[in-house]
Amino acid sequence: MPVYGTVQRSCVALLSSQPVDISRCLSCPCIVVTHKEYMQRALDLAFPIRGFVSPNPCVGAIVVKDGRIVAEGVHRKAGAPHAEADALEKAGTDALDATLYCTLEPCNHHGRTPPCTEAIIASGISEVVIASEDPNPHVAGKGAERLRKSGISVIEGVLREDADHMVREFLHVCREGRPWVVSKTASSLDGKVATASGESRWITSPSARQHGHRLRHEVDAVIVGAGTVIADDPTLSVRLPGGPWSQPTRVVMDSAGRCHPDAHVFDPSGAPSPVLVTTEAISASRRAAFEKRDVRVVVVEATPEGQVHPRALLEAVMKLGIQSLLIEGGPAITGSFLEHDLIDEVVTYLSPSIIGGSGARGAVGGSGRLQLDQRLWLDNVSVERCGSDIVVSGLTKRNSHL
Repeated sequence: MPVYGTVQRSCVALLSSQPVDISRCLSCPCIVVTHKEYMQRALDLAFPIRGFVSPNPCVGAIVVKDGRIVAEGVHRKAGAPHAEADALEKAGTDALDATLYCTLEPCNHHGRTPPCTEAIIASGISEVVIASEDPNPHVAGKGAERLRKSGISVIEGVLREDADHMVREFLHVCREGRPWVVSKTASSLDGKVATASGESRWITSPSARQHGHRLRHEVDAVIVGAGTVIADDPTLSVRLPGGPWSQPTRVVMDSAGRCHPDAHVFDPSGAPSPVLVTTEAISASRRAAFEKRDVRVVVVEATPEGQVHPRALLEAVMKLGIQSLLIEGGPAITGSFLEHDLIDEVVTYLSPSIIGGSGARGAVGGSGRLQLDQRLWLDNVSVERCGSDIVVSGLTKRNSHL
């Protein structure tokens, strides 16, 4: 990683031809660091917390005094001190006349923790630099306004795009009132997710599958359709080395209760409890069988074809506290969300292989888009190697600002 900021000629870093790690240099008196570089450090602190703090966003904060970082803080879990309070407590008296950098606007209301604005004012901080404005109606500019009224200098919008992207699910829920939906597919280069005989394990490499488990950790829920449960009997749990990792809520979209209540996905020993989203077509006896397994059964509106309506599903799981949803299969459920224009982010794993055959299933089902100009376009696209596979990800264009 190259040096950020202006390096003075006396710095020993100049004696080396190797790039200097910014995390080691931010507190070095030989470097004059800008607001962007300090904010980048706060973002770097917050990113590893993704997946641990829902329904709150991941936030990082640092306290800088006389050109040196004197304290760093993160919000580690819901109900725990916010990043600003964490950093200020560590800074102690060093916070007097210092600058606080925070990736999200400090809160100005009582929730599970006291207002961060009050802690900032009491600490003696003279300047606050903010990356992203909090769209939560309880905050939405009120935090910055409260600080300014107390005589604290406030700078906003530093690395806003990076900060917004890191908490895109939270911002989307606050603004749109529905969960953020990620479509995940794994296919051959010709877009097949299974052979014509139905064989699908495994198309992608172990590295790609581990990458997918990390995605599960970062969302509130993972959803599959009845067909996937019947064909593959998945567990939908996070299985990664190290940890502990956050386990997502397992959601099954099954219009008539075709899945067997003893399927792995409905294992009651896992937490949180699984959810079956169905329609009035489910029989009373079948519903009772699921509820006996401590499955939360939610009945929602059906589409004209008798399937679970994806928009009604999102409204239902939102009431359960789910703010982000990862679609893991299969083609029918992905196609349904596509047809109702409810996909916000796409992650596709491509194996360097070709399956072929008109009878082999494609990654996305449904009727699809009939005109090329109706295609679901992605923005902020990234491409990376993952073992022998390629991962292509991006946001749908309406979310390109995130």
